[in-house]
Amino acid sequence: MARIVSLGSALQDIYLIDHDDLAPTDIGGAAILGKILVGSKVDIDKISYEVGGGGVNSAITFARHGHETIFIGNVSNDSAGTAIIKVLNREGIDSSYVNFLERKTTGTSIVLLDAKSGERTILTYRGASEQFGNFSEKDLDLIYPDWLYVTTLRGDLDTLERFFKYAKKLNIKIMFNPGIKELEEPKKLTSLLKYVDILNVNKSEAAKIVPGTVLTELLYRLNNYVETVIITDGAMGGIAGNGKEIYRFGIYEDTKIKDATGAGDAFGSGFLAHLAAGKSFKAALIFASANSTAVVSKLGANKGILNGREQLHPMPIQKI
Repeated sequence: MARIVSLGSALQDIYLIDHDDLAPTDIGGAAILGKILVGSKVDIDKISYEVGGGGVNSAITFARHGHETIFIGNVSNDSAGTAIIKVLNREGIDSSYVNFLERKTTGTSIVLLDAKSGERTILTYRGASEQFGNFSEKDLDLIYPDWLYVTTLRGDLDTLERFFKYAKKLNIKIMFNPGIKELEEPKKLTSLLKYVDILNVNKSEAAKIVPGTVLTELLYRLNNYVETVIITDGAMGGIAGNGKEIYRFGIYEDTKIKDATGAGDAFGSGFLAHLAAGKSFKAALIFASANSTAVVSKLGANKGILNGREQLHPMPIQKI
């Protein structure tokens, strides 16, 4: 097994779940949240306290797979921060590199979930996970991981550059799943891709980095920057290439979505977890899809995460 650092956000997710008041309402081709009147009081059917954030979700996948996992992120000395550390410790994740920020509260998301449709609206206060400039790339000297897995740092490209350069100096491999804020600066983001070994984006994100409208076109153009690229396309599956093989894949199975939170984290980290365990490129794509499917079938961003020892059934995947 490998030693993997997961770098990213840590949040407490508070779910407010209801079977009718939060149902989406269509207005002019768009959906708005429920039928709640301003100033009214609404009884919610259920509340659930979970933990999430891209860095935490990914770390849980790696740890359950049996990898030695270290999480680097920011929390505060409050109840939400305590809950996150408790989950990290329970999952066997090294939390000794977590930073406790003063004058900040731990990031929190309020997830308004319609129990019937699985549709959700998320209100997020980033708090301690708003900025990442306090992260020290020199921590990699002490950890010396095989892989650095990075989710969004909220557009902090300077911190990303520090970590990417230092990781390459130490011959640490990098998998990167950029977020909305990183994609707002495509030129600077593109300049960082030379450090990345595996890039994981969805179709719309890929089109913000390179020109193109179809998956194969986007893949070939991104392969000019990164050897291994995975582009997902929702219910249409996706495409992936590593310089030797290219696969077009569908979804693992058509399952009822209970909560879509964490699906992307589960896919990306699932791919690396399987690949770092010595599995083939194709097998890693299948496990990534299965991991994402398992997560959306349960409440919360990481309850459904697989451990890599499950017997998986075949899925649509073709070498092209």
